[in-house]
Amino acid sequence: MTLSSPGSSPRPSTAAKISLRGVGKEFPAAAGGRVFRALGEVSLDVADGEFVTVVGPSGCGKSTLLNILAGLEQPTSGEALVDGVPVRGPGPERGVIFQQYALFPWLSVRKNVEFGLKTLGVPQQERADRVDHYLSMVGLDAFADRLPKALSGGMKQRCAIARAYAVHPEILLMDEPFGAVDALTRVRLQEQLLATWSQEQRTVLFITHDVDEAVFLANRVVVMAADPGRLQEVIEIDLPHPRTEEVRLSPRFTQLRNRVWSAVYHQGDDRPSLEGEPR
Repeated sequence: MTLSSPGSSPRPSTAAKISLRGVGKEFPAAAGGRVFRALGEVSLDVADGEFVTVVGPSGCGKSTLLNILAGLEQPTSGEALVDGVPVRGPGPERGVIFQQYALFPWLSVRKNVEFGLKTLGVPQQERADRVDHYLSMVGLDAFADRLPKALSGGMKQRCAIARAYAVHPEILLMDEPFGAVDALTRVRLQEQLLATWSQEQRTVLFITHDVDEAVFLANRVVVMAADPGRLQEVIEIDLPHPRTEEVRLSPRFTQLRNRVWSAVYHQGDDRPSLEGEPR
């Protein structure tokens, strides 16, 4: 992916960074119940440097899909690949950010961001430089010595993002990371995430229930359906970068948002396209 010029869109590589090949997932039945089929035959490629959001109704397997890519779950059928190599477990090339901040409450912001670097054996001076860089990037350099309890929800999530970026993952897997913050903070975190993505050129797979968020962030929106979880539709997002408030209020944003909303909330309906809506 190359960085954008004003008004243009960052262009991801055409090479597949993430590949899902017929991924299915079943969970064992509870006593007297039936096997739960969370995912059925999901296939998808995500290009190197692409920002893909995934939306769909509850129970459509969004988080299960992310957990398989993270190596936290194994598929029942098919396979997930990163750079053509099957995912067998967690790996440093994949950073994972959940809705829960998962910060160590007894460590300062700086020490939280540094934690993964120490685990990887990164030398002390390089650790310090990386921590300073990413805390500055997410706007937390003035809070480096604070404990998490002294931070707002949005600041805690920015700390979690800095920690994930600090280990230089090639892929960021994000599961509802802004779901627990207020609406205004959520908008600011979205803008900060896109600014960071433009600088760092990571591949991002981002799970959300929020249609506006999905459209604002993505190069493509993947809409999933449930019972079992499967791909319903993949929608290209041709909004310009940088994504600003002006973009969010534009007629094209509204058109794309309505398109995604229709795909999510009217699955199975034989409905005509919205006026002017691409198909």
